[in-house]
Amino acid sequence: MIGPQERWYRAVRRNARRYPAGRHSPAQSYQCQTCRDPWPCAAARLALLVGFRGDRVGLMMYLAAHLARALQALPDTHPALIAGQLLYWVPRRR
Repeated sequence: MIGPQERWYRAVRRNARRYPAGRHSPAQSYQCQTCRDPWPCAAARLALLVGFRGDRVGLMMYLAAHLARALQALPDTHPALIAGQLLYWVPRRR
């Protein structure tokens, strides 16, 4: 069985062409600054999962802070769409 760090390196190598290198952080419109996908893009999701290392509560609190900022930054977007974009991708507990 391989560890999470090795999985991270393998995923980065596998997706290098698909996701440009760089910091995948949100812009004002909550689009990724690097790849222009809705944030968190696939590369940012993987980085967040590896970075929080199973701390689901911490990850949800971090994303909830982004949710509050996104609701202010995108007043014309329905709140359920923003919540779906930011929160609903997080894996459930086993």
